[in-house]
Amino acid sequence: MKIDDWLLEILACPACKAPLRAEPEADELACTGCGLIYPVRDDIPVLLVDEARKP
Repeated sequence: MKIDDWLLEILACPACKAPLRAEPEADELACTGCGLIYPVRDDIPVLLVDEARKP
């Protein structure tokens, strides 16, 4: 997964607006607030609440 650090700094969870952290081993972004986990497909974060899974 290739997400630039500057982009990761501005991305936020669409559900609770908390910052996201990269989970590179699973190609996912995890919310530091509500815990939703968003997939990253072809190096593009899919920040749709309907696509997220709960931990």
